[in-house]
Amino acid sequence: MNWEQLLSLKRQGDTSKRLRIEQDDTRLGFEVDYDRIIFSAAFRSLQDKTQVIPLSKTDFVHTRLTHSLEVSVVGRSLGRLVGKKIIEKYPHLREVHGYQMNDFGAIVAAASLAHDIGNPPFGHSGEKAIGEYFSIGNGKKYKDQLSSKQWQDLIDFEGNANGFSVLTANRPGIEGGLRISYATLGAFMKYPKESLPKKPTSNIADKKYGFFQTDKHFFEQAANDMGLIANKSGNDIGFERHPLAYLVEAADDICYTIIDFEDGINLGLVSEDFALEYLIKLVKDSIDTRKYKTLETKEDRISYLRALAIGSLINDAVKVFIDNEEAILQGKFPFALTDKSKYKAQMDDIIKISVDNIYQSREVIEKEIVGYQIIQTLLDKFITAYDNKYNGVASNYDALILKMLPEKHHIEKDNLYERLLHICHYISLLTDGNALELFNTINGKKGV
Repeated sequence: MNWEQLLSLKRQGDTSKRLRIEQDDTRLGFEVDYDRIIFSAAFRSLQDKTQVIPLSKTDFVHTRLTHSLEVSVVGRSLGRLVGKKIIEKYPHLREVHGYQMNDFGAIVAAASLAHDIGNPPFGHSGEKAIGEYFSIGNGKKYKDQLSSKQWQDLIDFEGNANGFSVLTANRPGIEGGLRISYATLGAFMKYPKESLPKKPTSNIADKKYGFFQTDKHFFEQAANDMGLIANKSGNDIGFERHPLAYLVEAADDICYTIIDFEDGINLGLVSEDFALEYLIKLVKDSIDTRKYKTLETKEDRISYLRALAIGSLINDAVKVFIDNEEAILQGKFPFALTDKSKYKAQMDDIIKISVDNIYQSREVIEKEIVGYQIIQTLLDKFITAYDNKYNGVASNYDALILKMLPEKHHIEKDNLYERLLHICHYISLLTDGNALELFNTINGKKGV
């Protein structure tokens, strides 16, 4: 892989390259990506989607929106620091093509901003609820009518693949979705493969999948245009990662490790003593002890340690990336950057505390149970109504259910797989609150 090709400004539907040297620096294409994402309806819905605590009444707790903004800030720093090193190593990128250090930051910031845009309500349990509706629920009856890869898309419903669809899928009159630059899409694609074969290798890029069967042709087109390295044979589609995808992943890893931990401490689920014990190991080289001792509240003390810890992890991730840049360009770095971090043991300790005290707390478990019931009920009602309408056997109740669909989702689909995925897509874009309200309406619990 080479950086000129990887930093492509091309957008879906373009017939020729967009040259960086011809870009207006007051409205750079990579910054346009950020703007389009932040103004999208799918991004706005993240303000009422779970990060850790579903349907939390606490205003402190992070939502997917605040998490995504923070990941974007960390991603921008990672991108700029790496970009500075890359431009120094390959000066022709600036001198001949016009690329700047901040271009890397803009690409990673935009991709990081969108990294959770396809996640369903109620966190990762939302993905599992959709998958289990098909694997062990009422949706199991559709299995024999679908190809193996179509079926795998549904039983392993994946927020990353759904996010790619949000960013790129065509709608009548809206070609190419948000029309994001290929470079930003490449950085967004953490798992550049289809759902089967499942985890064919231990390569981090094969851990999950990154696109649905409906989107595979454009996915492959964009990957080939950027010069990503194909790593699957036969009829299977898969590639080595775009190098900047490692930075997006690192930004997410850093934020959820440190900030979810901070949430747990401020909610009282993790003791402040744990914060001191674990965070201090990350910041011992940068902490100003005198300043720390002047901070009087737990929130201020934890906030100070969190900022220093994130800074330490950013600098370490940049070092790992630069040290392995040539292997990454050759598609020979099958790890997350944090896997090779000098702070890996400390991050693992923090994650273990978070799992035991936050992710498996009674409040989270209770809300996830509610989320399962909500999502599977909505799937069943809408899929049944949508499919019955297509088959000409819709009841009056089915017609009423379909009237609850927003106008943009009133689309005819002749293919069963596309009909099922269409409803999954609709449910996935609901906020936690919207999903609960719709569930209550369908179950007669909303006043009339």
